[in-house]
Amino acid sequence: MLPQEKVQNLIDRHLKLEKELSSGFIDKNKYAEISKEYSDLNEIIKYAKNYLNFEKETKDLNNIINDQTSDEEIKEFASLELENLKKNFIINETKIKLFLLPKDLADSKNAIIEIRAGTGGLEASLFASDLYKMYEKICQKKKWNIEIISISRSDAGGLKEVIALIKGKNIYSSLKYESGVHRVQRVPDTETQGRVHTSAATVAVLPEAEDLDIKLDEKDLRIDVFRSSGPGGQSVNTTDSAVRITHIPTGIVVSQQDEKSQIRNKEKGLKILKSRIYDFERQKIDKERSEDRKSKIGTGDRSERIRTYNFPQGRVTDHRINLTLHKLEEFMEGEIFDEMIENLILQAQQEELKKIN
Repeated sequence: MLPQEKVQNLIDRHLKLEKELSSGFIDKNKYAEISKEYSDLNEIIKYAKNYLNFEKETKDLNNIINDQTSDEEIKEFASLELENLKKNFIINETKIKLFLLPKDLADSKNAIIEIRAGTGGLEASLFASDLYKMYEKICQKKKWNIEIISISRSDAGGLKEVIALIKGKNIYSSLKYESGVHRVQRVPDTETQGRVHTSAATVAVLPEAEDLDIKLDEKDLRIDVFRSSGPGGQSVNTTDSAVRITHIPTGIVVSQQDEKSQIRNKEKGLKILKSRIYDFERQKIDKERSEDRKSKIGTGDRSERIRTYNFPQGRVTDHRINLTLHKLEEFMEGEIFDEMIENLILQAQQEELKKIN
């Protein structure tokens, strides 16, 4: 059971914020922060009050049930009420525990998604392209905005790499479980014998770092300029417009050459660099907090195989939660993405709840 004092603190805090908001004497800079905390507490306060009333209500109902002078019909009604009270107590306790779980401050941020072709040659690049199209469709359905930062195409319409910024409400919380190795099993168009090939693509989802999150010191950066290469027309290759930025303290390197302007390439490169450093620092802190971070959910390990897309059998399997959906076509169309994510979030919450006494 949760300590009653901890639950009472939620109610007291809610009441204090309510008085502050109605007083009209709040600092303008703090108003938004206090309003958000008050709004968050609003969602849990009724469960907290019911939780604290449980013992008194249980005692009252037991008195009725054990009272020899009580009418049998009243006793029966009290027994049903007691049963419902116990069920609701479990619900209330779970709701409060979930609310008290440490919040990931990055959950409300936009996300930078990086998709790269892995093992499997041309087929892997085609699969990377399919994954990007899938995320595009998810964005369309959810009315999220997706903006390509960097893209490198392969032959036959595939993608060697694509980096995109996705904007909307609580993007990172919805997409963070996508980080890892995505494996595909299917018969390539070029396969004459009809054999199933296995290839892979890696996905990395990073919270978009704001200036408030990461301050880059010029002395920590080495910026090299060079001539762009690859597709893009003759004009792309005539000036030193490509940029390579190295963050010396972490060794993180970002190259950007999509734009003809060196300034635009630098801007885009710095955006990616900030998010990679921010993610690097978050992972370092997480590792320090818990050595057993590699649990089923949320490791963010880029080398971890997280999902298999089996086209011959029409199924998609998430290996972290042992969930298989026999709706691969709908999944690739972004139709049932939420079903997968909801299960991942639920499992992650259950893992965290086990840590609460």
